[in-house]
Amino acid sequence: MAKYKLEYIWLDGYTPVPNLRGKTQIKEYASFPKLEELPNWGFDGSSTQQAEGKSSDCVLKPVAVYPDTTRKNGVLVMCEVMMPDGVTPHPTNHRATILDDAGTWFGFEQEYFLYQDGRPLGFPEEGFPAPQGPYYTGVGFKNVGDVARQIVEEHLDLCLDAGINHEGINAEVAKGQWEFQIFGKGSKKAADDVWAARYILNRLCEKYCVDVEYHCKPIKGDWNGSGMHANFSTEYMRSVGGKEYFEGLMGAFQKHMDEHIAVYGPDNHLRLTGLHETQSIDKFTYGLADRGASIRIPHSFINSGYKGYLEDRRPNSQGDPYQIASRILKTISTVPTP
Repeated sequence: MAKYKLEYIWLDGYTPVPNLRGKTQIKEYASFPKLEELPNWGFDGSSTQQAEGKSSDCVLKPVAVYPDTTRKNGVLVMCEVMMPDGVTPHPTNHRATILDDAGTWFGFEQEYFLYQDGRPLGFPEEGFPAPQGPYYTGVGFKNVGDVARQIVEEHLDLCLDAGINHEGINAEVAKGQWEFQIFGKGSKKAADDVWAARYILNRLCEKYCVDVEYHCKPIKGDWNGSGMHANFSTEYMRSVGGKEYFEGLMGAFQKHMDEHIAVYGPDNHLRLTGLHETQSIDKFTYGLADRGASIRIPHSFINSGYKGYLEDRRPNSQGDPYQIASRILKTISTVPTP
């Protein structure tokens, strides 16, 4: 039997953006523990805005498990927050609102800035660096700096070691801005992996004295904001699809535009301005290969007879993938199949 360090991770009750929390317990196992072998664990909800002090108990229910190669016998345990009975989802538990379907696939494109001393990495102490242009997918010290790429590469390796379905990285349009992509078959799986990847990145940056800035528009002016574009498809979209169904789907997305924006991340009006590869927050549009539309239609979708996946470009970098996936699935469920 070996002693394993189980890092239980959950989302707190802060609004509009929950924080990641984590605490460790030690358990003995003969080998790396399976999800069903991990016990529920209590915590003080009064310290995370999830309970009052006079009745502070909340319960962590494991939902995903990952190897943690930063520790000897390390385990990352993604959890849902439950009420004291261990059965009823806590009101802050948005994962429980997802009407999951194994045939639903999500790909999330997580953009973020790396910050140090109150400014993005690579920004001068006063003023701004050269305008946007060479930074996207850039290479070389003047474009990406030094420690940024080291962090991004190390994060990639840690995610792959953890078994997260990490699909790629790139430097983004603004200086100090980066992106990683997560894909999952099953919306809960995809969202779990995004939150686990965020946790790994936040913790990794501690040793570099660097912060991860997820705000969707941290730099005012002519600089790109940060999104978390959601690429999605269902079994029906991939195997049947068709123009009639697609048009019905877009009609439903337009009808529920306000409900989508409400859960697509705070301060999105600062980012969705109609500039910097966005559509205005008060409009809904879709277009072929159009990064200025609300929904981008890939060429492959049209070429395949209106089958495949679509990209919702409105979710922002602070958005909760659980809430984003839940809302997209609810809208899709309103569309009858021909």
